[in-house]
This record gives sequence, C-alpha cells and structure tokens, in this order.
Amino acid sequence: SILPSPAPPGLPDRFRMFRSCEWEVLERSLNILQASDFYWGPLSVGEAHAKLQREPVGTYLVRDSSQGNCLFSLSVRMPTGPVSLRISFQEGYFRLKNWFSDCVVRLLELVVAGTRNNPLHFDEMGGTPLV
Repeated sequence: SILPSPAPPGLPDRFRMFRSCEWEVLERSLNILQASDFYWGPLSVGEAHAKLQREPVGTYLVRDSSQGNCLFSLSVRMPTGPVSLRISFQEGYFRLKNWFSDCVVRLLELVVAGTRNNPLHFDEMGGTPLV
C-alpha cells in the first residue's frame, strides 16, 4: 500500500546542475511523481518514519532525500520498522539497487514487480528482504 499525501506543486530548487538532457528526464519524472499519491516532497527521514510506523507493513512513500548527492528516498514500513533507501540519479536514470528507469514512478513499478520473486537485500535493512 502507499501512504498518500499531496506534494507541493513546482519543481524543487535544491537540485545540482544538470545537463539539458538530464534536466528533461528529471522534469518529466518530477511531474509524474508529483501527480502520484505517494510523493511527499521535503519530508525528513524522522517525519517519514513516524508516519510509516503507524501503517501496515509494505506501506511506502517517496520523499526528497536529505542527502545532497541523492534526489529522492524511498521510505518503507518493514516488519522491523520503517527504513529509507536512497534513489540515485546517474546519467539520466533513477536507480535503486539493480533496477533503473528514466522515471521514478516506473522505477518503483519495476521494483515492486521484481521483488515479488526476488527480494531485495539492503544493508540499511539489517538483512530483512524487501518484497
């Protein structure tokens, strides 16, 4: 499930400089992401985890990353509690572990479909698989 919230309109202004082709990918992806029910914008990791703590396992949200080298973070309610995973943006693609796409929403669709048969393992999750 997802934890819905309206994100503020407009593009975030905290991003690093991008080549024009990267900016086009980013802008298109941001517009799609902002129309989704699960993008919270500038939400801190503590606030995200507090919101997810009250939700069922598997509930997730996407927020702006507080790390300067990452654009977005995926925060997920796991059986052991909420965790946050950084979504990187390199060479025009958003990346999470072995998955990549030129759209954050499409990336999440790929991850959801892919983890049904092949759970992800992240150090941040203490060995708990993401399904």
